[in-house]
Amino acid sequence: MLAAIGFLTIAVFLAAVLSGRVSVLLALTVVPAVAAVVAGLGGGLGEYVATGLETVAPVAIMITFAILYFSLMLDTGLFDPAIRRVVRWAGGDPLKICVGTAALTVLVALDGDGASTFLIMVSAMLPLYDRLGMRRIVLAALVCLGAGVMNMIPWGGPTARAMAALDLTASDVFVPLLPAMAAGIVWVLFAAWVVGRRERARLGVVELPEPTDAPGAAGTPAVRSRADRVRFVVNVVLTLALVVVLLLQLADLPVVFLCAFVVALLVNRPTWDGQRALFEKHGHNVVLVTAMIFAAGVFTGVLGGTGMITAMAQSLVGLVPDGAGGALPVAVALTSMPLSLVFTPDAYYFGVLPVLAETSVALGGDPAEVARAAILGQMTTGFPLSPLTASTFILLGLTAVELGRHQRFVFGWALGTTAVMTVVALLTGALSL
Repeated sequence: MLAAIGFLTIAVFLAAVLSGRVSVLLALTVVPAVAAVVAGLGGGLGEYVATGLETVAPVAIMITFAILYFSLMLDTGLFDPAIRRVVRWAGGDPLKICVGTAALTVLVALDGDGASTFLIMVSAMLPLYDRLGMRRIVLAALVCLGAGVMNMIPWGGPTARAMAALDLTASDVFVPLLPAMAAGIVWVLFAAWVVGRRERARLGVVELPEPTDAPGAAGTPAVRSRADRVRFVVNVVLTLALVVVLLLQLADLPVVFLCAFVVALLVNRPTWDGQRALFEKHGHNVVLVTAMIFAAGVFTGVLGGTGMITAMAQSLVGLVPDGAGGALPVAVALTSMPLSLVFTPDAYYFGVLPVLAETSVALGGDPAEVARAAILGQMTTGFPLSPLTASTFILLGLTAVELGRHQRFVFGWALGTTAVMTVVALLTGALSL
């Protein structure tokens, strides 16, 4: 009975979210509460909700300060010199421009926000593509591939949702996948090289009459004062230190990002007016994401506290053939990218993933492996070509490329990214058979 109510709850949640008629926030909170009452367990709602909120609080804190930190870095022009140098290096060679586009996207996408990545990259590169006669669909595809693999970072949406849904940390989910993610980046650069060769064969190398510079829309101007140069050096050192601490797991991520943001704020926005402008500009992104994470805590807290997830997993175990349980993470990984076209990230990570993870546990597996498998494609490599995310249409609107053409052009490369990362994850032990 409890399993049936659980499956019905998941079905109602998915239908509500996919219909677009109910906000995700409402579906995450109201649907499980009603289900608990129907199951006769409404008396424990307060305890279930409190437990769920406590579980996701560290993730919400980390995301809050991570978004603010990288938004501040983008505003101060941390990546502008890299953009200018790559554009100068590429000159009029379409192959170099394609590789440079992919490399720069990987760098800019560190903020974990697809929309801002698309705005910065298209603004910086589109004039050059048009000037050389390069196809805009190539720009859209390369930015898509670079942003997709980088969406695996812990403060990006999919990984944050996976951690919140399964009560895991970045050390459990993200760090074991670092070799796989590195392989994914190499694959993206390879894809850019292949596509770039085709563009070079079509257009040849174009001699530009004058050095091409990146537009200043992404951040600060090319000419800096001495104070700006000092702040830039501090920002570079601080960001590199942040990455090192992340990779070596020297401290909890919420604490790391809080400290890094405070230091960055004192260096770059020492006055209250400057700080207030930063919060006003980027605060809405923080509120949207953290509110969703806390709502997810309610959803998973209720379903977990009432025992629905366990009951659903136990009912699914009997459907898995003997000896096939170990293949569940690999199956999740290989289907994760195509399912980005079917499930929104909230529907998948909060509705589907907990059941898959609990099923894996019942079969003797590790729920962290299922989470790792999911972020290899579901709304990571798949998000910039999914019609279910608004940022996809930002990218296509800026480049004036039709969704269907974009999907046909980039789908195979995106699926290849997930496949390559899955193989490396198996070889490094992040996933097992």
